[in-house]
Amino acid sequence: MNSFARWILGMFPRTFLQRLANLLLPFLDFYFRGNRYTDPINGKSYRSFLPYGYVKIRPNALSPGTLSLERHRLIWLYLQSETDFFNKPSKVLHMAPENAFMTRLRKLKHLDYTTCDLESPLAEIKADICDLPFADNSFDWILCNHVLEHIPNDTKAMQELFRVLKPAGKALLQVPLDIARDSTFEDNSITDKAMRTKVFGQYDHVCIYGMDYFDKLRAVGFEVDELQFGKTLSEEARKRYVVVANEYIPIGIKPIDDQRQSPK
Repeated sequence: MNSFARWILGMFPRTFLQRLANLLLPFLDFYFRGNRYTDPINGKSYRSFLPYGYVKIRPNALSPGTLSLERHRLIWLYLQSETDFFNKPSKVLHMAPENAFMTRLRKLKHLDYTTCDLESPLAEIKADICDLPFADNSFDWILCNHVLEHIPNDTKAMQELFRVLKPAGKALLQVPLDIARDSTFEDNSITDKAMRTKVFGQYDHVCIYGMDYFDKLRAVGFEVDELQFGKTLSEEARKRYVVVANEYIPIGIKPIDDQRQSPK
């Protein structure tokens, strides 16, 4: 099963897999029903989750009900228990929208919800994250998970996200983070997909973020909460939802007194 999962992820482009997943989801949801693990996003339980990973395959990582991964379930639990995201009217920008979130967030009447990506077939607005077609100070929330590691000019992307966020707004800016590294590793000379997978962990990644990632966000203006929400959950809850204790959820907050205007 692990070898098959690795072959599927390496053989087919992400956009194709996104379309295929939508077709298979009802069958996976039914087949894997059980009582061992629970997906907090849809509230359903399953006898097992599916393996997932480009290099190292993680067992019980992918929910058959929503196709959420560990990080998605952790984010959902955080938003439910620690924020007013599901109660307060807000304008939300979702970059590179994950289907696990998107299908549910679109149904929430209190959210003015916008999805955006350059290539994803799921996004309603096609745009480059380094040149967003939105006015300054437009959004109360930005969801941008595991996106910046794909962007060669990530500083420009961070600046654009900061620009379109409202003062006091929050941006959820999760990336794959190597906590053993002090500094981010980049090598623009690596363009071969197989070599990128070997070096960066995925064929379409262009860097490995170290612990200086938080300072990169601060450098463009964000106040940053280096949140490890999984540590606040009991071990029983982490096992039930299949989430990781030391996973970081970086929350970038635009200072409330920031009223700068872009010449754009």
